[in-house]
Amino acid sequence: MTKDKVLIFDTTLRDGEQSPGATMTHEEKLEIAEMLDDMGVDIIEAGFPIASEGDFNAVSAIAAQAQNATICGLARANYKDIDRCWDAVKHAKSPRIHTFIGTSPLHRAIPNLSMDEMAERIHDTVTHARNLCDNVQWSPMDATRTEEDYLCRVVEIAIKAGATTINIPDTVGYTAPVESAALIRMLINKVPGADEVIFATHCHNDLGMATANSLAAVEGGARQIECTINGLGERAGNTALEEVVMALKVRGDIMPYTTGIDTRKIMNISRRVATVSGFAVQFNKAIVGKNAFAHESGIHQDGMLKNRETFEVMKPEDVGLAGTSLPLGKHSGRAALRAKLKELGYDLADNQLNDVFVRFKDLADRKKEVFDDDLMALVTQNDSGEDRLKLKSLRVVCGTTGPQTADMVMEVDGTDVETSATGDGPVDATFNAVKAIFSHGARLQLYQVSAVTEGTDAQATVSVRMEEDGRIATGQSADTDTVVASAKAYINALNRLLVRREKSDPGYDVKGVSYKDT
Repeated sequence: MTKDKVLIFDTTLRDGEQSPGATMTHEEKLEIAEMLDDMGVDIIEAGFPIASEGDFNAVSAIAAQAQNATICGLARANYKDIDRCWDAVKHAKSPRIHTFIGTSPLHRAIPNLSMDEMAERIHDTVTHARNLCDNVQWSPMDATRTEEDYLCRVVEIAIKAGATTINIPDTVGYTAPVESAALIRMLINKVPGADEVIFATHCHNDLGMATANSLAAVEGGARQIECTINGLGERAGNTALEEVVMALKVRGDIMPYTTGIDTRKIMNISRRVATVSGFAVQFNKAIVGKNAFAHESGIHQDGMLKNRETFEVMKPEDVGLAGTSLPLGKHSGRAALRAKLKELGYDLADNQLNDVFVRFKDLADRKKEVFDDDLMALVTQNDSGEDRLKLKSLRVVCGTTGPQTADMVMEVDGTDVETSATGDGPVDATFNAVKAIFSHGARLQLYQVSAVTEGTDAQATVSVRMEEDGRIATGQSADTDTVVASAKAYINALNRLLVRREKSDPGYDVKGVSYKDT
């Protein structure tokens, strides 16, 4: 390993899954492990084999399927844990045993071990692990709150016993960057044999400094960073893989270190981990948050339209996004509005733009987010265009015995078309009927029902959001019959998509979209 290479050790499937509520199924763990392996993670900590039969089976399966990454299992400092860990990882192309024990005064008090007794246990358990596997990682848990002399002593013992990687955990996120770098540097300079092993860092985010502490440790000589996707982990989480990798990529001028990570796959795995763990990524999360490449401020939008580098230090494409987003809101200016309207097919003169801008600002003051169809309505509010699609009649049969069916008559370009469709419930059957009459490739992004009034005869408002080839349109309708409201909202959104399609591609024959007779 070259001195400028930093190994990425991902513990999403072990430390990340220890977040309350973040439990993943066996199949989900295998899927995430495959994605980590494919993106170039060097070491995957697949789980804690002794914890449960399910954990053991998952680690074993991941070890068997891994193509490139070293597969690691966690074990406490006892023979039973280590043996179980080895049984789980031994079939990997590159297995690793990771064993640990708490070395700070607080953690030594838990098993009631003296310094000498703990030192002897470290020697014996690391030796046992090395007799099973030639790739052994050892961690002094709560290292940043362990006495410096004692930490040097036990690190030396672990190295002499055969550990090949020494991981220095900031278990409770207590340290600061200057301390993180100094601690690694001190161990490398003071401990005999330190030049023969790789030093790693494992930082928690309790004080919001996990990424900074990890990068500082690299400056101090660490060459392995332990992290998780989205920073998932105990309490406030861990160092986020995407943050350290992109920091090394972007700031290579002051941190000339490389990794083997394919950064273009970051966004895909971030979203998948968020889905399977149930932990949504906060909007303002670095790199992978919804707003990380979004600009609403008028000054920022104008700058972005002129030169992307004015307000972005990395390319969204580098992490797997299609591009920058310029969402329109009350802080947006004329330049962004003009650019968005042109994208929608409206090339307005200055006086027209000024008129629309005044109405846009008024609308933006009343709405948190202004959608594309809101803008189209502002531009065309005086137009008398007719909707191509209209609901004429709908009859739905549903209940405990299926199938649920929808009989529909819909007017398409002035012609009544009738069909019958089935579905998984009355709304699904209704939407299938619309698609049977008017074939389209739009994808339903949002379906939301809210009651306007109280009681069983309450009027329901249904909101629908649909996407087609990057175009987004919303539809809304209210009715005392929720299914009727759903059908009208769905058809409303389709009509808006058709208008958008015609505006964005004037040569497109919108009437060429076929409908099906039944």
